[in-house]
Parts: sequence; C-alpha cells; structure tokens
Amino acid sequence: MTNGCCLWLTGLSGAGKTTIAQALVKELESQVNKYRVHHLDGDVVRKSFTSDLGFNKEDRDENIRRVSYVASYLSQENIAICTFISPYREARHKVRERCNNFIEVYVKCPIEVCEDRDVKGLYKKARSGEIKEFTGISDPYEEPLSPDVVVETSRSSVQSCVYEIMAYLAKHGIIKAQ
Repeated sequence: MTNGCCLWLTGLSGAGKTTIAQALVKELESQVNKYRVHHLDGDVVRKSFTSDLGFNKEDRDENIRRVSYVASYLSQENIAICTFISPYREARHKVRERCNNFIEVYVKCPIEVCEDRDVKGLYKKARSGEIKEFTGISDPYEEPLSPDVVVETSRSSVQSCVYEIMAYLAKHGIIKAQ
C-alpha cells in the first residue's frame, strides 16, 4: 500500500459501525500484506480526547473537527477507520476535504432496528426525555447524499458488510485484491 485512506463509517447509534470496524480491522490485519490499520471509535474518543464536549451541534462539529485532524494524520500512510455518528453533512464534508483518500461508508439501518439493538438503553432514555439532543430522536441525522459505500446492516451480515468494503478498497487500489 503506497497511499493510506480514511474510512469514515457514519450512521445512527446502534447501526453497527463499531462492530463492522472491528471485523474490518481483523480482516485487514490478517491479509498477507499486513496493512497498518488504526480504529478511531466515537465512544472511546469521547471518553478521552473530546470529553470536554457536549452534544449540541457546535460541540458535535468540534468533536468531528478534532478527530478529522487525527484521521488526516493517520490516513497519510495507514488505513484509518473512523466510527462516528457524525450526523451533519457539512462536518463530514469538511473531513473529506481534510483527509487523504476519504471514503464515506454509510452504515444504514432503520431506527427501529437500532432501538432493538440498543443494549445501553439510550434510545429509551432519549424517547423519555432523559437524554437531550439524541441523534435520530431529538436531534437530526442527515443521511449521506452520495456515500462511497452503503452497507445495510439490517439486511446483511457483518462479514458481508466487511467484504463490500474490502471490495471497494481493492477496486480503488487501496489494498491488493485477494
């Protein structure tokens, strides 16, 4: 691999972004070429790097701005897999402008399925008003208009989603076809 890339997985909470990313990391690291992969996960980043931010639009945009700096650096020579709800198109567009080989992956899943998968009970808390500014309930999620890859996690297995992403990476010369 001569060039890195930034795989930006966006979608609702519970859509499967982290699950797909973890499987993708394993797949890429198991390849003969042993790709250098870094996973930046929204929940992990929020606990450390951006713990000073809330969930209003300005803070969400700042969260993505900060992360895009790290993703930009990592994507120069590595595969940076970023899993962030990143609900606003404009913020995602700014990441695209900043990062090397930006690939927007829309992890598409109906909100009803996301709610069924919600082990933390966040959707229930949001619907009862306990959590304010929750994406998809009291705050908008702006679906990507023209993502590079769409994986539908309510219809496809995790492995199928990983293969779709891997096929895209191979087709575009980011990784070697297997």
